[in-house]
Amino acid sequence: MKLYLRGHEDRYAVEQLQLALFPEETMEPVDAPFSGDGAVSALSRGKVFLTATAKITLHGKTAFAMRRMKRTDDVPAVRRLLQNTYYEAAMQLRQPPEWGSLSGVRPSKLTTRHLLAGGNAESADRLMQELYHVSPERRRLCIEASLATVEAAKRLRENDVSVYIGIPFCPTRCAYCSFVSVGVERLQGELPPFLDALEREIAHVGKLLQQSGKRVRTLYMGGGTPTTLSTSQMQRLMDAIAAHFDLTDLIEYTVEGGRPDTLSFTKLKAIRQGGCDRMSINPQTMNDAVLECIGRCHTGAQTVQAFHDAVRAGFEGINMDLIAGLPTDTPESFAASLEQVLALQPTNVTVHTLALKKGADLFFDRLRLPTADEVRDMLQTSEHRLREEGYAPYYLYRQKYMSGSFENVGWCKPGFAGLYNIYMMEELHSIISLGGGGMTKINLPDGKLERFHNPKFPQQYIERIDDVLRQKDEAFRLLK
Repeated sequence: MKLYLRGHEDRYAVEQLQLALFPEETMEPVDAPFSGDGAVSALSRGKVFLTATAKITLHGKTAFAMRRMKRTDDVPAVRRLLQNTYYEAAMQLRQPPEWGSLSGVRPSKLTTRHLLAGGNAESADRLMQELYHVSPERRRLCIEASLATVEAAKRLRENDVSVYIGIPFCPTRCAYCSFVSVGVERLQGELPPFLDALEREIAHVGKLLQQSGKRVRTLYMGGGTPTTLSTSQMQRLMDAIAAHFDLTDLIEYTVEGGRPDTLSFTKLKAIRQGGCDRMSINPQTMNDAVLECIGRCHTGAQTVQAFHDAVRAGFEGINMDLIAGLPTDTPESFAASLEQVLALQPTNVTVHTLALKKGADLFFDRLRLPTADEVRDMLQTSEHRLREEGYAPYYLYRQKYMSGSFENVGWCKPGFAGLYNIYMMEELHSIISLGGGGMTKINLPDGKLERFHNPKFPQQYIERIDDVLRQKDEAFRLLK
């Protein structure tokens, strides 16, 4: 589906909306007028008014919309004008989507900002309905997540930061995954030098934290699959963290166990004794046939065993992930997976919607994927049952190419909101990222973010570790 911009260059805003509203159509930006299917988003600037128009032709039908506003230099306001005009035209050709005209990955930032500025749940609901046409169900999720964010924000102090440590290794690569992660069966030899380099970065950042007076509030070890590391390697890593970071003010320490086939009682106990108090065990599905289809080399029974081992090792906070929309899955089998997870009563359940990412095998081989209506059924079932079991939404986000243009939602029992997830997704304070693929985000005084990327691939990270350390020096110079 072509997209032509005339009179403005706000391509991202309109392009993302087109992707969200017409996910079944292939995006094709063009730089000149065209014939046939496609959309034209135009903006004209008069002496008094800005006038936006949108013309969309699809499968022989054409829709047109026009909106205007007084001239302004307010970039977000002009962007909303363009998006709402496009949305109005699109709604003549399709049914309203759940997220209305919102195309961004963090819809709850709108309601969070509104609440922190003095608004309440009722006024936030009107904002999402009147300006962005969001459905009642998604408005509720968004506002409840923002209310949890407001509570989490109260736990932050002026000099607090969070730390992320990326371990870009996995046992095998899942069919839906686009993360940069390396299967240990292929590059086992890179693990020791990667840990050597990571220890250098940990020691360097530890000194910078001490010199800057910053306090680590939450720490999250993700990947990849961090528990791909052996028990001794994990102990070594956690000992380095404890030696170089002052964890006195830490209120949450998460290790993403992820794959149950990387977990044992011995390893889980070592992680717990190393200071971690929150474990993530992510089956994605409890259906063995679906697991085999997506390339996960474990069974549902192994997930149950890993959960019980984590409880026995002393973990109280345990998150479990499920994905709605996996190939060969059905609403019935997804509901069965959900019931098996709920029977374990984890403190957190994160329900993801399958996203067809360009770097994943499924992007090119979409065999037997559930329909958008089936994914909607899965999500409705999960919300209904999770609420029945006493869980509440505490954070959410969206991704490109997501089945049905839905969302990922983190659910928790009272008192078990995943604070790092909130702080990172809502960008409430600076995140210092170490390891492979880590992205440091520094919150600047003017409200903007400055980003610093670590190399994604282990070999690049190892070779460029001196550059990584210099980049950390630069990041901390901005950390006021």
